[in-house]
Amino acid sequence: MYRDAPESPRTRTLRIGSHRNGKATLVNFLKRWMRKRKYGEAIVIVSGLPRSGTSMMMKMLEAGGVQPMTDNVRTADVDNPKGYYEYERVKDLENEKDKSYIRDGRGKVLKVISFLLKFLPEENAYKVIFMARDLDEVIASQNKMLHHREEANPIRDAEAKELYGRHLINVKVHCQIKDNFEYLEIPYRQALNEPEKIVRAVNEFCGGTLDTVAMGKIVDKNLYRNRKEDLKDGESDKGDDPKDGKGDKDGDPKNGGDKA
Repeated sequence: MYRDAPESPRTRTLRIGSHRNGKATLVNFLKRWMRKRKYGEAIVIVSGLPRSGTSMMMKMLEAGGVQPMTDNVRTADVDNPKGYYEYERVKDLENEKDKSYIRDGRGKVLKVISFLLKFLPEENAYKVIFMARDLDEVIASQNKMLHHREEANPIRDAEAKELYGRHLINVKVHCQIKDNFEYLEIPYRQALNEPEKIVRAVNEFCGGTLDTVAMGKIVDKNLYRNRKEDLKDGESDKGDDPKDGKGDKDGDPKNGGDKA
């Protein structure tokens, strides 16, 4: 049976109640039992903006004993030397009519970019582990990826940051109001600096049966690049053409790097 993760200002779920309230905890227990009875075993979803640490979390969960749903089409590169853990078909969730394949992810973990969460089919229960990273770091990392690919930066950083901010609010609201969603937010910086706390929270969120020792060994601080304190103001604000930008008018990052 799934259990709640610890509530804290940085690691939290958008569900009713907390561990300090016995009545609310009972309500949560009953809600999870009813959700499992209705939808079956949940699919663990790792999500976030592009370049927010989703691949690291996928690797941690794999080490912990959760089978990743991936096709290995996209291989490791200089921007992600330990692999992307993507499933290419997921990138078409917005337009694809037959989404029955998502059901194969029950009991597994699947990476889905934040923009595509709202297109997941209603027939499944989802436990969303959402990687939250400082937006300046996210944008700097995306810009470096564009540079490595020799692609133009299509939108100025300030505009991208505004769009992403609105998008993240929409994502949290969506996960809160959907009765087949549970949500755990993981700060990227904390995952690197305090991996034992994050591992414990993720383990409890996923049912308490993961190999936490193996998960903790995955964290590699050497891969924490584009730290906010090392960024220079305006160093990557070179966008000239916003028509194909990192987000649309509602803040949905359709074109912000790796989509899953």
